[in-house]
Amino acid sequence: MEEARNIFASSCIESAARKVGCSTGEMYRRMKRVGFISGFILPGYEGLHTQSRQYVTDIVLTALDIWERKQGVAL
Repeated sequence: MEEARNIFASSCIESAARKVGCSTGEMYRRMKRVGFISGFILPGYEGLHTQSRQYVTDIVLTALDIWERKQGVAL
């Protein structure tokens, strides 16, 4: 199960990066900086992995923006 969660997290990173036009490395750094992967994506796996890729990408980017603003992280 852990492997499936990690693969899902990777696909979230890739999809989000593609949508905003940045590298996967940059998107990973953004998410890591605010604890988003371990705090949102992995715990949300059960509910998120059943949704469409577009929905997941949109919700991930919206939530990431909120997490960054709450933590005062500037892009």
